[in-house]
Amino acid sequence: MYSHGKKILGDVLDQETRCIHYHTKKDIIAIKFYCCDTYYPCKSCHDSHGCGNHSVWPAALFNEKAILCGACGTELTINEYLNCQSSCPACSSLFNPGCTLHASYYFETQDR
Repeated sequence: MYSHGKKILGDVLDQETRCIHYHTKKDIIAIKFYCCDTYYPCKSCHDSHGCGNHSVWPAALFNEKAILCGACGTELTINEYLNCQSSCPACSSLFNPGCTLHASYYFETQDR
């Protein structure tokens, strides 16, 4: 599936990057996985359809664009995403605030 010209892999349901795992009104981001440089809606989609070599973004690369807003197509840096307070800085669409609970699946955190 393509969203705003970007290829999104996984069990994608719509153009705003919702998937079978996360599909509320606010589940509108896709994450470019560090290990394979490919966008997926979530870790479960990557686990099912990805490279099989999951790794997280190192903190030193948090200025890389790796988050796609499914509403407007803006690519955010990891720092922008982590500091956006669950709202796209470009279009003000709301992101699922629960995603912050899964940050360690995607990004190097103090836990890692």
